[in-house]
Amino acid sequence: MGKKVALTGDMAAAEAMRQINPDVVAAYPITPQTEIMMNFAQFKANGLVDTELVRVESEHSAMSACVGSAAGGARTMTATSANGLALMHEVVYIAASSRLPIVMAVVNRALSAPINIHCDHSDTMAERDSGWIQIFSQNPQEVYDHIFLALKLAEHHDVLLPVMVNQDGFITSHGVEPVELLDDEVIKNFIGEYIPKYPLLDIDNPITYGPLDLYDYYFEHKRQQVEAMENALKVYPKVAEELSKITNRKYPMIEKYNIEDADYIIVTMSSAAGTTKYVVEKLREQGKKVGLLKIRLFRPFPIDEVAQTLAGKKAVAVLDRSASFGSFPPLAEEIKNSCYDLENRPPIYSFIFGLGGRDLLPAHIEYVFQGLMENKFDTKRIEYLGVRE
Repeated sequence: MGKKVALTGDMAAAEAMRQINPDVVAAYPITPQTEIMMNFAQFKANGLVDTELVRVESEHSAMSACVGSAAGGARTMTATSANGLALMHEVVYIAASSRLPIVMAVVNRALSAPINIHCDHSDTMAERDSGWIQIFSQNPQEVYDHIFLALKLAEHHDVLLPVMVNQDGFITSHGVEPVELLDDEVIKNFIGEYIPKYPLLDIDNPITYGPLDLYDYYFEHKRQQVEAMENALKVYPKVAEELSKITNRKYPMIEKYNIEDADYIIVTMSSAAGTTKYVVEKLREQGKKVGLLKIRLFRPFPIDEVAQTLAGKKAVAVLDRSASFGSFPPLAEEIKNSCYDLENRPPIYSFIFGLGGRDLLPAHIEYVFQGLMENKFDTKRIEYLGVRE
């Protein structure tokens, strides 16, 4: 067991990066991610890491530098938020399609316009089909732990995909909570020495990255990415169990909170899960059979596990912190798809909350649970929590 210290989510991410001591970090500052790189740069200045810290002129350049570094065989990390992630968009796809195990701390923030620096998930949801694995964190402790999990998963030779470790901007990134830190040597032993599978600089085994790839082979390469994602679903539990042995904390793809005997379920991710847990406990004391399903691994999406968990429930509400204009929001779509073939499929209701950083209050969660119990919502409509009509 390690020592407990008070850290923000950003500081927890930087501390995990310090212990990993990656070969290369390339990043550009953007609120509310800046404190990650500010703290990591301080570690570099103080001689606590020997990372090559590349200061670039934009996030597009940051991910481009990471692609070059990872292709060369270096353990590579970065961090970003919001418009920075959007600016990386082109190169985010290149990183995944090139099968480069880059780990990126993403501090979720609303995309412009209008300009907003607070939390929602529109930035990372815009990249959900890019080929990156996506892990969502409820609190700073999960941010810290998930970065180690992400690195081990990304570098596994059956996976070789980049990973985003997401946390909610300001809510988690700037919120101070106790975080148990593991000993540096423990982390060093867990992550191990990085042995790249196809390093560009291995002159005895020459390869090519980024060639012209037309209809003769492009389709097959995309199919290989699909298989890598399917492999990630198999590898993830093994890596999570290995990490659990040194932390005594669990990292299931989906977290079930008072689910077993629950009739009414809320499904959500990240910091909203903490508020929901509080309300679940309150309503349980009143004898109401309610529960929470927290999604930790969003890409690849654990379809089978979700379906098995929600089968036979009386009603399910899915809370998204992003909108998909013209359709149901991303998490709701995944839950509906997962449950589609169930014979005892529950009614699934979609809710959008917290856009631009608006608070999700316990009263909102109570309203949803009460509405589920009273059958007052429509599965064909999207409900909005806390919005002015």
